[in-house]
Amino acid sequence: MKKFDAVVVGDVNIDLVVVGQSQVPQPGQEVFVDNMLMHVGGGAALFALSLAKLGLGVAFSGVLGADSNGSFIREQFAQYGIDTSLIETSKVHRTGISIAFNPDTDRSFLSYAGSNQELALERLELDRIAQGRHVHLTGYRGRENHATFLAVVKQLKEKGVTLSCDVGWDDSGEWYEGIFELMRHIDVFLMNETEALHYTRRARIEDGLRHMADYGKHIVVKLGAEGAVSMKDGVLTRHPAFKVEAVDTTGAGDSFNAGYLYGFLRGLDVETSLKYGNACGAMSVGAYGGSTGTANMDGLLQFLERHEGGRTLPKAISQ
Repeated sequence: MKKFDAVVVGDVNIDLVVVGQSQVPQPGQEVFVDNMLMHVGGGAALFALSLAKLGLGVAFSGVLGADSNGSFIREQFAQYGIDTSLIETSKVHRTGISIAFNPDTDRSFLSYAGSNQELALERLELDRIAQGRHVHLTGYRGRENHATFLAVVKQLKEKGVTLSCDVGWDDSGEWYEGIFELMRHIDVFLMNETEALHYTRRARIEDGLRHMADYGKHIVVKLGAEGAVSMKDGVLTRHPAFKVEAVDTTGAGDSFNAGYLYGFLRGLDVETSLKYGNACGAMSVGAYGGSTGTANMDGLLQFLERHEGGRTLPKAISQ
């Protein structure tokens, strides 16, 4: 028996959200803003919080500083039942901070990576990570860490866990084709539309998905305002987005991942998993902060009832 439903490996930091100011003040200038809000940030952390809110048993593996911000994050995790025993404490760096400016059009950030710099896949205690029946990995950096990432994935598969991965943006601009080798070993492979088109060198997402289907058995692509699409075992399934008023899009993709993987881990069909993912993403953008707007399962079902009617949980199917 596994100790956790899921273990999440990746980045965690403080998000300081500045409301009502879209630019950094000029030298010597003081600007008063509408509000400043402090939340837990980092894609992996936001995913873990959203998944825990839905009722799954979650543990988090990352690195925090020995400071008040690190303590705040641990307390927030504990509030939602996230196990923190796999989190290391840095002796060198303080907890990372990201200052998010939220203009009407798009977000911009000032970030200090801090203790996240010390997260190294090669140092993970894989027997402890494999205490989860599922492991969600982040931090893929293309050619830079492909060999290590792939080796960790293979070792975890040997320990009997299922795996998901959200690759994120490639800062190098190479869009390393070794990612297709990685797809062969991941049970649910997640990305957004722009990333999928860059990696596949295709102009249409349908063509990109067909290309990736030659390597991965279960690919999920987030399409923003158009919803999301999945290619599982060669079958393409779409689900439209829910129309809501967006306040802050920070963490929307991570919230989608949580909703979708909740469905996967509960043995639900792809269409329902897409619906849950889109609903979680829609709720996320309705409040400032990456995980503030995400709800528990009852809140999710209430959202679905308002938007499409019905609160019945579908029957599980075999994966």
